[in-house]
Amino acid sequence: MTITQYTADAIALLKQLIAVPSVSRSEKDAADVMQRAMESYGFTPSREGNNLWVMSERWDNNRPTLLLNAHIDTVKPVATWSRDPFTPTIEGDRLYGLGSNDCGGGLVALLQVFRALVSAAKDNVPPAQESWRNVNLIYLASCEEEVSGAGGIRAVLPLLPKIDVAIVGEPTGMQPAIAERGLMVIDGVAYGKSGHAARNEGVNAIYEALDDLLFVRDHRFEKVSPLLGPTKMQCTVVNSGTQHNVVPDECRFIIDVRTNEYYTNEEVFAFLQSRMRSQLMARSFHLHSSSIPLEHPLVQRCVAMGMTPFGSPTLSDQALMRFPSFKLGPGESSRSHSADEFVCLSEIENAISTYLKLLA
Repeated sequence: MTITQYTADAIALLKQLIAVPSVSRSEKDAADVMQRAMESYGFTPSREGNNLWVMSERWDNNRPTLLLNAHIDTVKPVATWSRDPFTPTIEGDRLYGLGSNDCGGGLVALLQVFRALVSAAKDNVPPAQESWRNVNLIYLASCEEEVSGAGGIRAVLPLLPKIDVAIVGEPTGMQPAIAERGLMVIDGVAYGKSGHAARNEGVNAIYEALDDLLFVRDHRFEKVSPLLGPTKMQCTVVNSGTQHNVVPDECRFIIDVRTNEYYTNEEVFAFLQSRMRSQLMARSFHLHSSSIPLEHPLVQRCVAMGMTPFGSPTLSDQALMRFPSFKLGPGESSRSHSADEFVCLSEIENAISTYLKLLA
């Protein structure tokens, strides 16, 4: 098959996916569409919940393994869509529809790349080379990415063989995002003692929290990443008090922490506990920052092809991968989670061609 034929199949599949609502934790119908497509290509996919994967033939645990991954779920459509988000619409070079950019384009392009590489390796025709008979390939369409859900890639990775490196098909304008910020959400509470405001009684919990909130505002972490910049934190929610004449006995707040690759979520949390008087509780630690060395052969191949590595501020399933990985996919991150989301047909074709050049 030609690049044009693979592109046509990718676009046809993406149109089917757009027409099936697949908001996070409600991806069954979209997973069914993906399963039928994989089976029509001659594959027998494995399935765990709404996650599907297929592995190359003649598997050998002594070979290095490359994972090709993208997610099938979407966010909920915002109210300002000017068209039906579940009706795939082609206008010129653009395919409109919810999930088309994030990350349907990467999802369908990587499936066609897996299909082409497996077929080429089996038949020993271009783009296969001798090396492709010495590499294991896995294609994984995962769910619950938008909510970092336990039923998504976290449920699948323990079921897969050891992975050496992964390409994640998030929209990056086909430039390699070789580092990604982590995320930690912390709930804080400062305690006081209630009393009558007119008599200046009690201990005001808001004032008890003030020093901690100022520390969050003013602290600067020392280690600055050349790709991601500094680790950042913001207080994004504050709640306290019941009425104007009662001194509040409790002040609750939320801290949003975005780590670079030099800090783990655990060490940032321990540091904050040592410096703040309020009671702190992290909702989770598992969404770590991630990176792949600039010297990695795949990254160097990207550079040789004229691509520019960069650091990504947005979170993806990379945060759950404990092996080298980077994001590379069609579309632009700025279109994600927005009204009238679209991906260009030419971007999908270029992605398939670029992936094959990179991997061949």
